Amino acid sequence: MSNKEKKELYHSELVRYGVTFDKAAEAAKILASGKPDELLTEKEIERVNEVCEAWLSKHKRYKNLNPLLAKHKRHSH
Repeated sequence: MSNKEKKELYHSELVRYGVTFDKAAEAAKILASGKPDELLTEKEIERVNEVCEAWLSKHKRYKNLNPLLAKHKRHSH
């Protein structure tokens, strides 16, 4: 997978779960670069951590809501 493809994949996944477009783009670029942490700036590390925590929080909420929505749909028909 090319660096561009990785960046697009990270970006779309982050945005899908509610990370803002610009923050997702910045984090996706950093993640796709594949640089080890010691070569990243403090700002880059903070941005990736912030974005990944936001993604994880929204992803967990989605995973918990999904079965409830499916159950609700079954009972409403």
